[in-house]
Amino acid sequence: MTHPIQPQDIDLPAFLAELRTWVDIESPTADRNAVNAMADLAQAAATARGFHTTRIPTDAQTGDLLVARCGDPDRAARILILTHLDTVHPRGTLSGPLPWREDGDRLYGPGVYDMKSGALMALHALTLAEGRAAATILFIPDEETGTHATRTLVEDHARRARAVLVMEPAREGGKIVTGRRGSALYRIRVQGRAAHSGTRPQDGRSAIRAAAKLVLDLESMNDPDRRIGVNVGVIRGGTTRNTVPAECVLDVDVRLPDLAAQHDIIAKIEALTPSDPDISFDISGGVSRPAFTADAGSLALFDRAAPIAEAMGYPLVAMTSGGGSDGNFTAALGIPTLDGLGPDGADAHTQTEHIFPSTIAPRLAMLTNLLITLTESNA
Repeated sequence: MTHPIQPQDIDLPAFLAELRTWVDIESPTADRNAVNAMADLAQAAATARGFHTTRIPTDAQTGDLLVARCGDPDRAARILILTHLDTVHPRGTLSGPLPWREDGDRLYGPGVYDMKSGALMALHALTLAEGRAAATILFIPDEETGTHATRTLVEDHARRARAVLVMEPAREGGKIVTGRRGSALYRIRVQGRAAHSGTRPQDGRSAIRAAAKLVLDLESMNDPDRRIGVNVGVIRGGTTRNTVPAECVLDVDVRLPDLAAQHDIIAKIEALTPSDPDISFDISGGVSRPAFTADAGSLALFDRAAPIAEAMGYPLVAMTSGGGSDGNFTAALGIPTLDGLGPDGADAHTQTEHIFPSTIAPRLAMLTNLLITLTESNA
């Protein structure tokens, strides 16, 4: 098969120069104005390329969803590309611990790996296709905090699509993602009874002591063989050193490989009860992202991409990731979904987050050719 776009066709310096303007706008999820400033830049970039764009407001705390369509509306709806513009890095990261810098084949910056480089690749791929590919790109404002404000919009677009491509970064060594664990988030409020720890300790019921036992109960649900993860990540409790604590709050992250594990672990967590009748648990939360299990449709999509990648000079290796993405939502709807199409790199969400620029051209060429192939087959 002859592929029209080759890695040598990519103007990498131009891509990196544009990428720097994207990284220069810091866009932490919770800062609505910052995320919308990033959406302004992405919208201008899409409009300049001749794409039709729409901004959809979400809520008072969340940035807008930006929709960019390339090509005829009916054809564009059949291929959905998912990206996000928010990052985990607070404002000031760029001028502080993680400035834009190049060090050999490493390019550092807040959000450069997760996932501004992948988002920009989507625009460049459709531009390189020169009218031979049609797709809709969603630039999502709140992926890093669970896509709570935009999930319904993502799912609505996905129901019209025949294939979903997710521009999250590649996994270690350039692997592509054909499955992801699902996730659940819980907040458990442990209520006890306050008392003076010196004069009337017998009147108290320590919420922290009850929470300590609860942590052990929760983390005993970990099962590495089944790829089940339960992590108590944050604990807040007590008021003063000499007061029996009346309250303690646990924030719990749960990772679930499939529907069977989801039913099992969720039922166990929501059935937790204290052994002391004077202690109470208030358990809130639930599943935030369903498991993305590789099905026949997603594996067939991988099989379409693999020979194209081989022709671009690198093998495409499939894997299941422990983290979630918006691809979890589309895969759960039964839409063939391929994830991890962004560049290779490492250290997402840290002060050493970086990409390997040498991986951009071959992966961008592969993405462009895959979009052309999918557009032709969906015509």
